[in-house]
Amino acid sequence: MKKVYVCAPLGGNIEENLKKVKTYTEYALRCGTAPVVPHFYAECLDDNNPKDREVGLAAGMSLLWLCDEVWVFGDTVTDGMSAELQFCKNLNIRIRKITEKEIQKATGGNTL
Repeated sequence: MKKVYVCAPLGGNIEENLKKVKTYTEYALRCGTAPVVPHFYAECLDDNNPKDREVGLAAGMSLLWLCDEVWVFGDTVTDGMSAELQFCKNLNIRIRKITEKEIQKATGGNTL
């Protein structure tokens, strides 16, 4: 299976963003890929704690080496996402923007 890194906002409204990430993960699974989803680290780390956030970001970045592609979800690119995308460009990892329409088609109309 192709391994795809889920790149989407987390900070701000973490609870709402984690719900969206579950939909993004479902989409990636329904597309026949093995999604890599570092957002779930927020379930055991405090994203509002700078040290925890640093640990989570570093762990996520270390997973990029294993991925075939990065799929970008949502309309906002955060600072954390920007760093991930730049890292991918340096590694020549393919970056793909996923639209809401693609998600709805694959998930049977589930909306965010």
